[in-house]
Amino acid sequence: MLLRAILLSAALIVGLCGQASAWGKAGHKIVCMVAFRLAAPATQAEIRRLMRLDTEFSAFEDSCSWPDQPRQRGKEHIVHVPRSAKRLVSDCPLADACVVTAIDKDLAVLRSKSASDRDRLASLKFLAHWVGDIHQPLHAAFKDDRVGTEVAVVGECAGTMHAAWDSCLVTKTVGRDAAQAAAEIANSATSASRRKWSMLRPRDWANESFAIATNARTKYCIRRGGTCERPTGSVVIDAAYLRDNAATVRERLARAGARLARLLDSAFAK
Repeated sequence: MLLRAILLSAALIVGLCGQASAWGKAGHKIVCMVAFRLAAPATQAEIRRLMRLDTEFSAFEDSCSWPDQPRQRGKEHIVHVPRSAKRLVSDCPLADACVVTAIDKDLAVLRSKSASDRDRLASLKFLAHWVGDIHQPLHAAFKDDRVGTEVAVVGECAGTMHAAWDSCLVTKTVGRDAAQAAAEIANSATSASRRKWSMLRPRDWANESFAIATNARTKYCIRRGGTCERPTGSVVIDAAYLRDNAATVRERLARAGARLARLLDSAFAK
């Protein structure tokens, strides 16, 4: 019992660190690189113009983890969903603000003709981050286990469920070369797929993530009757788990990048 308690405590520490960097730096970087590749030339030019005003980052993709360094607007990184819910029927079921409303808030600033360049630069970085966050399945999850940071994981991605989906599954699936991964993912996003994805809105994106989080294949929860219960003991992430979820990880990164590109094109349209 003592050994199990020690291992769980260590896992939770790792998980809390993981929660502070949703998708991890690599995941956010890939999303933003995909978005930049898919954005219109005029959008790319405006992103470059705003980034030249940044005193901390020179590259757009590097700025996409900024809201985690340090953590800013904490409750807007996630959306808590009741355990009895099958899907979100409102933007933020258990709060007055969440990642769903954060996207709309910063998109409005970016679209504003009266907002200063300083405010628009900040909203560019926030918006890019939120779109990455909402596509990480464990960012549409349960409050009582702190969106998976209290669900221990052993095996290939030892730590917590949230941390595993933040970083480990990304690097295990697409590798550590973010630029190469972004190029491959952007090239795989067909025009037809991008049009289909763009027809949905942020709450729909959160519902996609929640459906993945609560899918039996993810092992984040166990459906019993009308609720989704916490797993007992540690979840094992092995080679089969990685193989079963690899396509999901790639598609979440692709959808995030394509949707971010579409939002930015709309925000910077003349």
